Amino acid sequence: MKRICISEFMDPVAVQALTPGFDLRYEPAWVDRRDDLLEVLDGAHALIVRNRTQVDAGLLASAPALRVVGRLGVGLDNIDVDACRQRGIRVIPAAGANARSVAEYVVTTAAVLLRAGYLSSAEVAAGKWPRPKLSEGREALGKTLGLVGFGDIGRQAAALARAFGMEVIAHDPMLPADHPVWAAAGVRCVSFDALLAQSDAVSLHVPLLDATRNLIDAGRLASMKSGAVLINTARGGVVDEAALADALRAEHLGGAALDVFAREPLPVDSPLAGAPNLILTPHIGGVTREANARVSMMIAREVRQSLEELA
Repeated sequence: MKRICISEFMDPVAVQALTPGFDLRYEPAWVDRRDDLLEVLDGAHALIVRNRTQVDAGLLASAPALRVVGRLGVGLDNIDVDACRQRGIRVIPAAGANARSVAEYVVTTAAVLLRAGYLSSAEVAAGKWPRPKLSEGREALGKTLGLVGFGDIGRQAAALARAFGMEVIAHDPMLPADHPVWAAAGVRCVSFDALLAQSDAVSLHVPLLDATRNLIDAGRLASMKSGAVLINTARGGVVDEAALADALRAEHLGGAALDVFAREPLPVDSPLAGAPNLILTPHIGGVTREANARVSMMIAREVRQSLEELA
């Protein structure tokens, strides 16, 4: 009987769907107990992870029978894809299953940051009344959302933003300017520099590669429109966190929201600590009840099918 190991949280219904016909080992705490995980992987044919389990050379060496890695999400930077390919191990991401959740996070957070009136609870509860300052918030209507990367998440975010009455522009070097998707989405294709200069809100949708590490650095933050807001649900290393904190403290940016960080969990001595007009969330942009159910069941079906094809 083929063994499946699951090292991080998975929707219980999807876990149950994998149980018949397999030796299923499910322990979400394995992500923090690597030695225990490596031990059980000896003899495992499939491994299902989220974004914290490091599927690296050491793990692969401990799993000689491994044939499938299922990723409960989209990004693959915690998985050595080349090493898996060389071993003939199929890597299966949950492409598209959580795009709606991320898109909703992006557009609603952009509206919250532009309005700038939702971070005053502590002041109001303390008896203060910052009404004059918070009356300067901005509507989303007529503002420009700039999307850096225009894949599935970007396209869904564009549709939601347009329903808010926002203009949407995007930059994606993988899509030629004459690609039909631009006209179909009602989105203008622009250069990266133009996007930063024109956008009231900038949202990042790129993988973490050598070319994108610290893509948003001090220079590019300075080139953004004064008062603009920045949202990152992609990968933490894409933004220079110290430079962002400086831009917020200098009041060049109107606000920012980060769901991902260069180090996760965020260190207590992070330069972001105490920065104004900043929303920090723990890598949950694509994690909702609905998205988790979709992602989990997609991976359960794909992993089951892959193992059955090996029989």
